[in-house]
Amino acid sequence: MKTIQILGTGCPKCKKLAENAEAAARELGIEYELEKVTDINEIARMGAMMTPGLAIDGQLKSSGKVLSPAEIQALL
Repeated sequence: MKTIQILGTGCPKCKKLAENAEAAARELGIEYELEKVTDINEIARMGAMMTPGLAIDGQLKSSGKVLSPAEIQALL
């Protein structure tokens, strides 16, 4: 099972990234858990200097942009 983490405070871009991540995982047919990280200190600890951020299994994959479902599929 993959853990997909959305790093951000809940802004519209963060919500869109979460939607895209869920769509990507569903299209690939993988089991996943979506976790939203909203604590600024935790976001910084993970290495994201800008939000929204995307981490997979605890590793930062993207920061500061909304990835498309296809871009997220490539990371999964």
